[in-house]
Amino acid sequence: MLCFTHAMRIRTAAVVVGLVALAGSACSSGGGGAAKTVSPPYPSITAGAVKSGPPAPLTGLPDDSGVTASRPSIAVKIDNAPEARPQSGLEVADVVYEEVVEGGVTRFIAVFHSTAPNDPGLAGPVRSVRPMDPNVLSAYHGLVAYSGGIPAFVALLRKAPVQDVDVDIATDAYTWDHSRAAPHNEYVSPEKLWPKAKGDNREPPKAMFEYRSAGDPFGDADAPHVVIPYSPRQTSIYDWDAASGTWKRTSNGTPHMTTSGVQIAPQNLVVQFVPMHTLDYVDQSGTKVVESTVIGSGDAWILSAGRITRGHWSKNSASAPTKYTNSAGQPIKLTPGRTWVHFAPVGTPVTAG
Repeated sequence: MLCFTHAMRIRTAAVVVGLVALAGSACSSGGGGAAKTVSPPYPSITAGAVKSGPPAPLTGLPDDSGVTASRPSIAVKIDNAPEARPQSGLEVADVVYEEVVEGGVTRFIAVFHSTAPNDPGLAGPVRSVRPMDPNVLSAYHGLVAYSGGIPAFVALLRKAPVQDVDVDIATDAYTWDHSRAAPHNEYVSPEKLWPKAKGDNREPPKAMFEYRSAGDPFGDADAPHVVIPYSPRQTSIYDWDAASGTWKRTSNGTPHMTTSGVQIAPQNLVVQFVPMHTLDYVDQSGTKVVESTVIGSGDAWILSAGRITRGHWSKNSASAPTKYTNSAGQPIKLTPGRTWVHFAPVGTPVTAG
């Protein structure tokens, strides 16, 4: 079995985006444990191919209902502190980004488009915006749901080509679970946000990835076990489950479950190695905020079907989708389904094998 480790290096210098403007291995043993078996929230994928119907832009899966052609994406900032688990809605998000915020913890940007959370129809806990978020979400041109933030960061988001639907603007779409302690108890209903879309922000998003056809091979080598040790406070682990065709997620040694009883299990993983720097801004916890640079280029590992391709990422502006290419410069095509992108600071000792 081959095993890969990411060394501390940058293949191509990345463009550092300031706050003043929005820019135009040794193999590790896995965590785990038994988790509840449930039906996947998306149609099953046979041989990694779209079978029929127009594909949804963010998953490549057939959308017989046509709903993805008539509504925008909704991005929700979701808490990942231990007190926030289990979260709601993550298991059905089309695309999820995991980003380091402060104090070594991570936070999610969950993008909903083809499917909304069900029972009780909420996503959360919802948290605040961060400075890198506009550079991630401008390419979607959709709605962004969050709960406040440092004024400079909120100002950056409001300059981006997205529609702000935070708790102060779209209050009726938010609710609070009083059985949980604040600030880990705020939730939002995507179904209540979609009717609020205005103007150009009502349009569906562009595709963020390319997808492979039936029978197309994937990857350079088998890599069924992935460890992303962001910090002593957060290690994200994935194990390939061939029976379901998904990557089962574990956080800090525990299966990462949602409130619906589902273990998080996307079809695709992206580990995007990014420069990260500390800002002068201090979060309400008293810790300095960090920012990852997502405009520029660098190394990327793309995993699908239990295999890995080590390649390259590039993004030339905030409004452009990130491109993922192999060593020959060709686009890396994913398996149709859900994709989780992990912004790992350059030098993070990620292992896959």
